[in-house]
Amino acid sequence: MEPRRRPTASLVLLVLAFVTFPVTLLFWLLGTLPGHHVPVVGREIFGNIPGAMQAAFYVGVGAFLSLTLYLFSERARSWERGAEESRGGRWRERVKNLLIGLEMRTLMRDRAAGLMHALIYYGFVILFLGTVTLEIDHLLPESLKFLEGNFYKVYSAILDAAAIALIVGVFWAVVRRYGQAPWRLRSKTKAEDAWILTALGLVGLTGVFTEAARIAVDGRPDFEIWSFVGYPLSALFPESAATGWHQFFWVFHVLTFVWFLVILPTTKLRHMLTSPANMFLAPRERPKGAMKELPNLMEATDIESIGASVVSDLTWKQIFDTDACTVCGRCTSVCPANTTGKPLDPREMVMKVGEVAASTAPTRISTPVSLDAEIVIDADNLFDRVSSDEIWSCTTCRACDEICPVNIEILDKILDMRRYKALMEADFPSELGKAFVALENQGNPWGLSQQNRMDWAKDLEFEVKVLGEDGVDSADYLYWVGCAGSFDDRNVEVTKATARLLHEAGIDFAVLGPKESCTGDPARRSGNEYLYQQLALSNIETLNDLGVEKVITQCPHCFNSLANDYPQLGGDYEVVHHSQLLMELVGSGSLDTTAATGSKPEITFHDPCYLGRHNDVYVAPREVVAASGASLVEMERNGTNAMCCGAGGARFWMEEQTGKKVNVERAEQALATGAAEVAVGCPYCYVMIDDGVKELGSEVRVRDISMILADSVFDD
Repeated sequence: MEPRRRPTASLVLLVLAFVTFPVTLLFWLLGTLPGHHVPVVGREIFGNIPGAMQAAFYVGVGAFLSLTLYLFSERARSWERGAEESRGGRWRERVKNLLIGLEMRTLMRDRAAGLMHALIYYGFVILFLGTVTLEIDHLLPESLKFLEGNFYKVYSAILDAAAIALIVGVFWAVVRRYGQAPWRLRSKTKAEDAWILTALGLVGLTGVFTEAARIAVDGRPDFEIWSFVGYPLSALFPESAATGWHQFFWVFHVLTFVWFLVILPTTKLRHMLTSPANMFLAPRERPKGAMKELPNLMEATDIESIGASVVSDLTWKQIFDTDACTVCGRCTSVCPANTTGKPLDPREMVMKVGEVAASTAPTRISTPVSLDAEIVIDADNLFDRVSSDEIWSCTTCRACDEICPVNIEILDKILDMRRYKALMEADFPSELGKAFVALENQGNPWGLSQQNRMDWAKDLEFEVKVLGEDGVDSADYLYWVGCAGSFDDRNVEVTKATARLLHEAGIDFAVLGPKESCTGDPARRSGNEYLYQQLALSNIETLNDLGVEKVITQCPHCFNSLANDYPQLGGDYEVVHHSQLLMELVGSGSLDTTAATGSKPEITFHDPCYLGRHNDVYVAPREVVAASGASLVEMERNGTNAMCCGAGGARFWMEEQTGKKVNVERAEQALATGAAEVAVGCPYCYVMIDDGVKELGSEVRVRDISMILADSVFDD
């Protein structure tokens, strides 16, 4: 017996499309049953509307609702081309996400845009629910009708308020988009936007004038004053002409709603439905800092392709993303590559993937936004629209994903395309090739001898234990030094400071010494999954053989790999960043920060992307800086909105050939605070920000938080 297939989204929508029309006709037939009355305080639902017009209303709305559902079912067929991806479970988190979306909390990060969208969205939704309420009351038996008396008065006031909200919101949107025209809204969607705003505006305006004319037909009864918009406007319609005007505006209102139904699935207006759905679907099984899991490439023999080159290589969720995009441009506005003149535009990336998906769908469907006339897509190949320069410009900082108000996952698409380019086509920047060779041959991207990994410890006043050597078979913590902490001169000082602090606090720690290799982060984030797995599996074998359970790292990239990526390959450890442990040690009194005297400088802290946005660690490093006695001054872009230093995604090993250097841009932001020192919590950030500050000719110091804390612990 074959297993029963779960109904697909497209099938469910298709069934609903065929069911909607007869159900709507049934509502009409039920509404024609005798016995309806006109309440003293209330109104007749179809007062002044002839039976033929009522019938046309139900037939037309039913037909176009069915068409809308059918068109959505065709879009769903396109989504279903993608690979399977579990987005089930975690229902409480999903409902919470959905409510956040419906409450417009993410949109309110931009107060003006958020309020404008809220007026339009809530205004429309309340008007729609009001119409549904009207229909329900119409169908109920006499004994159960409720739309009368005081309830009717409140109902009228709420719907008038919703209509005003919708009209004001649309007017605001027109002024904002075509008058103020902020940079991120200047896109090829203007024509489409005009149609959408016109439809929404007419729904509100025709509804108001329909209500006003109806009140005029009813003789302007006193209780209709609760319709605080419709009642005053009703004075515009003389009694002799009120009937004709009411029927005119009623038909006009119905037609604008039908127009809305037509453009809902065929324009970006569809995000009214797909965006909340995307937020509901956002929680995933893997941590946000982890890349999509692949099979063990060391053992797999039946893998034909790795990464994404065609639409079907993406997951269904990655394709669905493209239909949830509002084209707001927030992602582009925070992208460090785009800010500094690189070819990457995250919004365009989403649109391009969506264009290929729509243009090659099983049935022809509209693209996410209108394609330029000269663009012809005749092949199911993502790289026909997405260039190599775009995907290699990405620093993997995750700022685009983090700021997206509807939780679109842009970074995953880029990383999957990198995987294909790197492994299937060997198409990657030449500088990366050198780093790959060094990683494979020497276990570190610097290409230096593993035997030199312990050189940093030679002049310490205490002995650093090496796990697995000289009878050292256990320690409370493994201190994962990292490649930069072992080989880069500036970061060697970070390693020393961290080790001294751990020793001072009485922490039982050991290191791996020459047995430590790169975690593989540069390889994985640049698409070389094979090399990453080779390094990771070797490290996991070493760690598991030595019985390691707890790990300290000073590098957020190592932290992220060990904590989020390694469990996919069987490496499960309790991993802490040195900022987190140092914060605990200061808080418990294990580190006394009163040794240093004198005035403390103002310090600004640069948030590492792989510590902050990838792992939500923002407080700990700031508390470490505060514990040193220094006063913290924030950059304009900080926390989740902090700008990348430019090193992530293996960009540290690539040259910047286009535009302004990302690290210089970030250094300028740091210097603008007037702080005397810049604190960092990442070895790559240390190098990049320090180089940027020096390139600008500034003498402001850049140091790791451990070095700053050590000044207050040790009276050197």
